[in-house]
Amino acid sequence: MSRPQKLFSIAPDAPFLATLADRVLDGTVLGDWPRTGPFWLADVTIVLPTRRARLKLAQALMERGHTLLPDIRTFGGEVADEEPFLPPFDAPAMPQPVPPLSRTLTLARLIDAWARTEAGKQVLATPPNAAEVLGLATSLGGLLDDLIIENVSADKVLAVPKEHLPENWLQVLEFLNIALKVWPAINAERGLADAAHLRNLRLQRQAAAAPLLYGDRPVVAAGSTGSIPATADLLAAIADLPRGALVLPGLDTTLSSKQHEALLEAENAPHGHAQYGLARLLRRLGTTHSEVVELSGNAGVRTRVVRTALALAADTEHWAQTRHAMDSVLSNSTTGVTIVAARTQDEEAAAIVLAARDALARRQSVGIISPDQSLSRRIAMEFRRFGVEVDDAAGMPLFQSPAGRLARVALACAVSGFAPVDLMALLQNAATTLGLERRAVGHLTQQIDLGLLRGQRPATGLAGLRALLEANVAGRTRHPHRRLTAEDAVPIADLLDRLERAIGPLCDLIGRKSFTAADLAAQLAASLDAIVGPADFPGLETFRRWAADLAALGGEGPAIRPVTLDAVLGALMAGITVTDLHPGRDDVMIWGQLEARLQNPDLLILAGLNEEVWPRVADPGPWLSRGMRLAAGLEPPERQQGQAAHDFEMAMGNANVVLAFAERRGTAPALPSRFLQRLEAFLGPAAKPLRQRGQHWLDLARRLDAVAGLPVPAARPMPSPPVDKRPHKLSVTEIETLFRSPYDVYAKHVLKLRKLPALGDQPDARERGSMIHDVFDRFVNGGHDFAAPDARAVLMRMAEEAFAGLDAIGERRDIWLKRFERAAEEFLAYERGREALVLRRNAEISGAWVLPIGFTLTGKADRIDALRDGSLQIIDFKTGSIPTPKAMKAFEAPQLLLEAAMAQAGAFPDVPPAPISALTYIKIGLGPDALTALPFKPRDGIDLPAAADEVARRLQGHVEALLMSDARPLAARIRPDITRRYRGDYDHLARTDEWTIQAGEDE
Repeated sequence: MSRPQKLFSIAPDAPFLATLADRVLDGTVLGDWPRTGPFWLADVTIVLPTRRARLKLAQALMERGHTLLPDIRTFGGEVADEEPFLPPFDAPAMPQPVPPLSRTLTLARLIDAWARTEAGKQVLATPPNAAEVLGLATSLGGLLDDLIIENVSADKVLAVPKEHLPENWLQVLEFLNIALKVWPAINAERGLADAAHLRNLRLQRQAAAAPLLYGDRPVVAAGSTGSIPATADLLAAIADLPRGALVLPGLDTTLSSKQHEALLEAENAPHGHAQYGLARLLRRLGTTHSEVVELSGNAGVRTRVVRTALALAADTEHWAQTRHAMDSVLSNSTTGVTIVAARTQDEEAAAIVLAARDALARRQSVGIISPDQSLSRRIAMEFRRFGVEVDDAAGMPLFQSPAGRLARVALACAVSGFAPVDLMALLQNAATTLGLERRAVGHLTQQIDLGLLRGQRPATGLAGLRALLEANVAGRTRHPHRRLTAEDAVPIADLLDRLERAIGPLCDLIGRKSFTAADLAAQLAASLDAIVGPADFPGLETFRRWAADLAALGGEGPAIRPVTLDAVLGALMAGITVTDLHPGRDDVMIWGQLEARLQNPDLLILAGLNEEVWPRVADPGPWLSRGMRLAAGLEPPERQQGQAAHDFEMAMGNANVVLAFAERRGTAPALPSRFLQRLEAFLGPAAKPLRQRGQHWLDLARRLDAVAGLPVPAARPMPSPPVDKRPHKLSVTEIETLFRSPYDVYAKHVLKLRKLPALGDQPDARERGSMIHDVFDRFVNGGHDFAAPDARAVLMRMAEEAFAGLDAIGERRDIWLKRFERAAEEFLAYERGREALVLRRNAEISGAWVLPIGFTLTGKADRIDALRDGSLQIIDFKTGSIPTPKAMKAFEAPQLLLEAAMAQAGAFPDVPPAPISALTYIKIGLGPDALTALPFKPRDGIDLPAAADEVARRLQGHVEALLMSDARPLAARIRPDITRRYRGDYDHLARTDEWTIQAGEDE
């Protein structure tokens, strides 16, 4: 049994390491060890949980005038640190650690084989892909670690009661019966051991060696909750030493015996309580909390408030009485505590940084605890806004690091066959050089972007880009955004060759039916080396080590098929971090929960205090349910929530604390952490000042990017260029734009602005309709007979040629071709039905009409058919919506009427002037009605020739007022189309959202 003087605690509101240093120096925790002579402190051994705590304690002792320091170690420690200090007694050699990737791949192979059995198929709804198998392997590795850490044998897992288990869990246990026996056998055959097992062995060896190594010299183990059983055994061994002492972090010595016992009774659900781990440790030591001496005096009022707020559920019924008893000191308990309730994570990060900068300006140290690495990166980026580089002790996941992202982009290029978006992402990456100067790569990237990709759709692979390059230089491409010369083509072709040499082998690998993880890593590393050359950038060395470690494993792991490879890469990189990105200053740090333990900066900021983040979800994993874990003797997943509660309780002891959370995470609403909710619920009205203090930082954060004063909306643009700058020629498709929004004509023809086609846009229904239209035009212009038996086959052959460039959407293309059969049938039926009426068909015919005022109207009619009665019929194939009858009658859809006016005026070559007898829209759609013919309907009392004359008169009036004179401005949206469901090409330039009012259908 431990004697009372051997057990101590330091309350959360006392700086742990500073208090420990004081109590070591004054002899409180050293018993009767003499503190005389210059070397007395060097004979003391102190064991701490982390290396960071070791450094801080050493600093605290030196600040107190001691340069001959004690022997400061860590629990378990690293082999290089600990082994030289063990006594020279015979002990078996420690096995080598199994590489984490090797374990994951080996377990993944077992899971993959099981998933293909009948038992596996019963458990798994669908066959798992490689990424899912690797994720399951990682979870299984976590279960193995839990068994090792908690000293639970595989037999106990397999012996859980099965009477009431569903069939799927019985099948899982059958697999575990294999895996939990096979994996130790594999390790034994290889002479390897899991890292958790090696840590247990080191802790056990230290516990066995403690009496021989230390004798009667003082040994102080401090800061550990003994959550690992082997650590608890070492603590017990130290406590049994003649001058051994334990200093526990934040044990509540004020609990009654009943409350202490309640923490160990399962029916009270105590695992999520902050004191649960320490209560278990005391039971393991064979003692109680009453035998522990508090080194910092009585716990402060804030600590009492926090402990009451985090009490077991049964004890919350006493909150009202406790709050009443503390009423006089309740407001003082939260002095120095701030709650930042941000709307978003971005706002949370900005407010945190502003609070931290204020402390730094006052020469104070700042520590930021963030369990969420994504939030940590946001905070680090916000610091850079102010020129502050801050270290994130948890590091950055390799998968998210610059090197990891570049590797993912290279992999995406190989998978997609150099799809435009992936190709541009690779070439625009600042690390991509391909053996050239970065400036040259940037110039060539722009040439490829504008010359080959914008408005074009290359075939898959580099061969498609080379073919498009040749066609552009030869002038065969339609509507390229930039025409390239032969001189331009030489360096572009060279860059494509370099790309092929860099990524070609990776493409070949992905072209296989399956491959190994080692093959993927080796080819990815080779590609990355060729892409970046000799340059170095953040994460590259870590990536190369990861790739080398994985490549060294040979054929281990399941066969990887070339699907979901980004997720596969993420699973293979899981747990690998890059920690040397940006060396920062030492007065501000970002910590994870583990790194932050025992740290007491001047200002401590708890970031990401959201439910499911702090604490995390109590997930038992896919291999054992919560009940099965308990039946096997494992701790439930809520135990991790109890450790998070203890971290929160200890952090709240800091003099100045900021508690930050976001009301939305991503696009979803988020709740504050249960710890924060409980604290505010207990404080009641006394919690209001905490949020008021936080509002100060939120107001500043919102002002960072705010515009001074009230926002002033832009006015409707009213440009008035001189008449010689205004266009004197427009197409019939632009006349409706002139009627509705002259500003768009100004932007296009005066400012010469054109919308840049989207990069890598996918063909849509509108483009499909245009392709069908082109097929019909080819059929007509080719002089094919609609009544011929092979007419349908000819149309299908033309459609296959038109759709040939859609390899990137092969499945959708095949569906479109199948649906085209119906369109072809309806087209032939429509034309055969008109055969007796039509004398001659003219498809895609262009014309120009010069008005008397000197304005030229151009147009290209889809079809102008000369009828046998001497009149003309104009047909417009529509892939979009057809104008409403109301728009037709109000002359708001002028295109067909203007084409009619041009035809009547003889503006189309080879089409003699003639009256118009019909204007027809043919809607190209899907389904049974692939083609629908609808006549143009002018207002009552007006025939088509008269309607054409009227729209020509209106055109001349608009042209005279807006284009042939500079008396009127070219204003935006003077007659908007309220039925339009898409934004115009120039709406953003006109800033229409700032000066228009939209409500439902009205504008």
